[in-house]
Amino acid sequence: MTAAEIMSELKALGRDSYKKVLLNHGIREPVFGVKIEEMKKIQKRVKKDYRLALDLYDTGVYDAMYLAGLIVDDSRMTQKDLRNWLAKASSAALSEFTVAWVAAESHHGWDLALKWIDSAKEGTASAGWSTLAGLVAIKDDAELDIGELKRLLQRVQKTIHDSPNRVRYVMNRFVIAVGSYVKSLTQLALQTAAKVGPVTVDMGDTECKVPSAAEYIRKVEQRGAIGRKRKTVKC
Repeated sequence: MTAAEIMSELKALGRDSYKKVLLNHGIREPVFGVKIEEMKKIQKRVKKDYRLALDLYDTGVYDAMYLAGLIVDDSRMTQKDLRNWLAKASSAALSEFTVAWVAAESHHGWDLALKWIDSAKEGTASAGWSTLAGLVAIKDDAELDIGELKRLLQRVQKTIHDSPNRVRYVMNRFVIAVGSYVKSLTQLALQTAAKVGPVTVDMGDTECKVPSAAEYIRKVEQRGAIGRKRKTVKC
């Protein structure tokens, strides 16, 4: 399929009611309002297509950009591709999810994430922390730099409350991810969460709430799922 054919399909699948929900959650125009379940059907047909994904992302239409993240061949994504995607991300949903997911599953996630979290730009820094959260969820512990993760937890503890709005939100997610997926760091993540305390984030005109990192990790612990890795961070 071509990007033009998929764009026509996406436009037809758009629903005004869902578009309103997306706009209320910070998605910016242009957007058709296609539900993820409909994108999944296209993903199932297309499977992986690097070039098509790049073309779809370049349209600047939110639905196509989100779909691009689902069908791209992550292993072929270059650092330039990922930086380009981040630069074009028009909302937190794209920078913290689509871009971060693809970065985490590419060959460049760790290196880029460590650079991104140092950025003064809120969207770039939040993408970096989200990428790190994704990496600990899918990488075997033997592939992770445990020492660096410890230092990053300390960094969160010291800086989270002084960080920009979306960065605070994703830092909190990072603590949850480390505590849930890296068994040797669960207790340290819980200690970090306790020292950080409640995290306040402006979630806009939505009912979304910031989860308590400690409570979330404890629930994972109660399910006996600590250290259970995911096959993919995409959803």
